[in-house]
Amino acid sequence: MQTRSPSSTTSPSSLIPPSSVVVTGIGAAVAGIVAADLLNPGYSPVTEVISRYVNGTAGWLVTTALLLVAGASGLLLALLRRAGAPRAGRWAVAVWTVGVLVAGVFPADPPGRWSRPSTSDLVHGTAAAPAFLALPVAALLLHRWLARRRPGAARLLRAALVASWVSTAVLLVCLVDVMDGPSLGTAAVPTFVGLVERVAFGAALAWVALAAVAAASPRERA
Repeated sequence: MQTRSPSSTTSPSSLIPPSSVVVTGIGAAVAGIVAADLLNPGYSPVTEVISRYVNGTAGWLVTTALLLVAGASGLLLALLRRAGAPRAGRWAVAVWTVGVLVAGVFPADPPGRWSRPSTSDLVHGTAAAPAFLALPVAALLLHRWLARRRPGAARLLRAALVASWVSTAVLLVCLVDVMDGPSLGTAAVPTFVGLVERVAFGAALAWVALAAVAAASPRERA
C-alpha cells in the first residue's frame, strides 16, 4: 500500500494566510484609488470625494477598489469571528462591510450635484454614511482585544483608531458644509471635503489591515 510523502500533501501552513489576503486587497484598493486620481487631472482630490471619480476616466477603478475593500473587510469579519472577538465590534465591522459593498455597487453622481442627487447617489450616500461611522466604533470596541492579541501592533492600532475618529468627525463637518454651500474653504479651494475623506478612508483601510494581522493566529499572520 502506497503512502503519500509529506511533500505531496497540502498543509494549512502552505496556503496563503487570510490576513495576507486582506492586506493585499487593501493595498490593491489603495493603488486603484491613487490611479484614478492620477488619471483624472480635471478633478481635484482636495475638493472631490473618491466616489465621484467613478464618472471620470477609468471609473471602474473606483468601483473595483470599493469592492476589494468590502471583500477584505468581509474576510476580516470572518477572522474576528473565528478568533472570538467581541460581538459588538464584529457587528460594527459588518455594518462597515455592507455599507462599502452597497456604495460600490451603486455609483455616486458626477461632481457638482450635491443638491440634486440621483436615486443611485442617494443609495450610495445612505450606505456610505453608516459605514464611515461604524468603522471608528469598531476600532474602539475591538482595540483592547486586538492589542492583547498582538501587543506589538498596539501603537499602530491606537494611531489608526485616533486618526479614524478625528478625521471622520472633520469629514462630517465638511459634508454638512458642502451640502449647505461650501463656506469652510478658501476663495481658491471652496471645500476640503475630498482631502478629508481620503484621510478618513485611509485611516479606515489602515485599521482593517492592522486588525486582520492582529486577529489572525500566529501561523496565519501576514
